Amino acid sequence: MISMKPFRAIVGAFICAGTLVLAPAVFGQEPAQGTSQTRQAQRDDDTNLDTQLYLILATNRDIDEGKIPAVLDPMIKRLRESLPFKHYSLAGTFLNRVKNFGRLEVSWIGGPFVNASAPLGNPSFNQFATTVTLATDNEGKQVVRLRDFRFGAKVPIVVGSVGNTTNASTAERPVPVINYESIGLHTDLSIREGTPAIAGTLHVGPSGDAIVVAISARRAD
Repeated sequence: MISMKPFRAIVGAFICAGTLVLAPAVFGQEPAQGTSQTRQAQRDDDTNLDTQLYLILATNRDIDEGKIPAVLDPMIKRLRESLPFKHYSLAGTFLNRVKNFGRLEVSWIGGPFVNASAPLGNPSFNQFATTVTLATDNEGKQVVRLRDFRFGAKVPIVVGSVGNTTNASTAERPVPVINYESIGLHTDLSIREGTPAIAGTLHVGPSGDAIVVAISARRAD
């Protein structure tokens, strides 16, 4: 008669070995399931954010700076300390709303970007786009990530002049020759929620002026 003890020991050993082999595979699936759930939660997040784009003209020409919003005071102070321009004025501010993890794209026709370079009031053509995401930094503080941040503009630049031959009363007055030049900025950045941050500086034309591109974002009320 064959003893059952050795047989039972062999079967038990196979069961233990199978458990050890299957356990890593089972445990390894849990993070993937958690990641899938996280992604689903992100897609279902209905949080909206208000983004505010600021375009600041920096120049050495004598211009009226006008009133600058108080929220930009720390930024303007930093600009005066780091860039060699005499005057700063707010050329434009644009408010847009976007869903968390959403893509924002805006284009518009603006007024003269740089008055000295566009004496006839020629407009500029502008585009702004980014993907906005709420996140937490290494210190556990809330930040807003702006991925694939793009700002571009076509601005009018005076490149010469020609005599006016179409009107006898103004025949001696030269007519400016204007070309449109493209300027742009492309970057990824993270900013504190509700705090404006400088995204970049763009020099514009022979006048020596510059456009400072700043952005802020915060959860919508």
